[in-house]
Amino acid sequence: MIYFSHWYFLVLLLLIPILIYLKIRKGGRFEQSITFCSLQPILALGGHDKWKNSTLFYLKMAGLALLIFALARPQKVNTEKVFSTEGIDIVLALDISTSMLAVDFKPNRLEAAKVVAKQFVAGRKNDRIGLVVFAGETFLQCPLTIDYNVLENFIDQVTTAEKEFDGTAIGMAIANSVNRLRDSKAKSKVLILLSDGRNNAGELDPLTAADLAKTFEIKIYTIGAGKEGEAPYPVQTIGGQTRYQMVDVQIDEKVLSEVASATGGKYFRATNQEMLSSIYDEISRMEKTEIKVTDYYNYFEMYFWFLLPGFFMIITVVILERTIWRKTP
Repeated sequence: MIYFSHWYFLVLLLLIPILIYLKIRKGGRFEQSITFCSLQPILALGGHDKWKNSTLFYLKMAGLALLIFALARPQKVNTEKVFSTEGIDIVLALDISTSMLAVDFKPNRLEAAKVVAKQFVAGRKNDRIGLVVFAGETFLQCPLTIDYNVLENFIDQVTTAEKEFDGTAIGMAIANSVNRLRDSKAKSKVLILLSDGRNNAGELDPLTAADLAKTFEIKIYTIGAGKEGEAPYPVQTIGGQTRYQMVDVQIDEKVLSEVASATGGKYFRATNQEMLSSIYDEISRMEKTEIKVTDYYNYFEMYFWFLLPGFFMIITVVILERTIWRKTP
């Protein structure tokens, strides 16, 4: 893009048509071009003052126009945009108790939660994301990372807990997640906790853990997964076959809501995979990574492209007027 630093000098260009008009009024007029097959006829015109005067006049006008453009100081401007991001550190805490095998989600709660978690990860950019899984105890499945392919592989590997680790330790899951986020320098620290049960294990209750998260400025979004009332749950028969029996859905929505509220987050209830997906989308919109754009402008002076030809034309006119095209007395 061409930019004139001293653009107001361009007003002087209005003088040129005025000078041309005055020249025509005084009897000067444009000459039509004639094609010659040799230079001899041109040289023969050397004594035609009208042709010489017109040529010198228009050379002066061209030179004047170029000098005016030079005074306006034309510059070529290149714009460079530099993007900087302030990412968010996010921990996904996923319940892996055996109740997550209930099939009110397809194929079951855990597999549906894994699919939606991977979609959430794929939609983020420049954020560090980690994964904590919990049942009666909590485990770090993947530390904070920006390698989303690695994280998605860890999500794929998640299975329900062994019977000796079964249960729902929501408070300990929050504490373990806080431990991963407390030293973070990110502008925002977020925990997204999904559970389908009540806190019935661990040494720390969820509300105390929420206060700990608040101390480290960690926002918690909680999700209760499961239909209202009862849900079909797979049970192995003595013959090795799988049958389904209806079990009560026991989500402690009051506690999950209080945990979220205490840290400035929000509680959601998902009764199917579509709702769960929309919840993660909503959280993703609320927790956007800030992108800053800084514009840098590089200016390249171009006035000399007009100044030199302009001076050359003016000097040429002066030389011609004082030498071969000098007016005879």
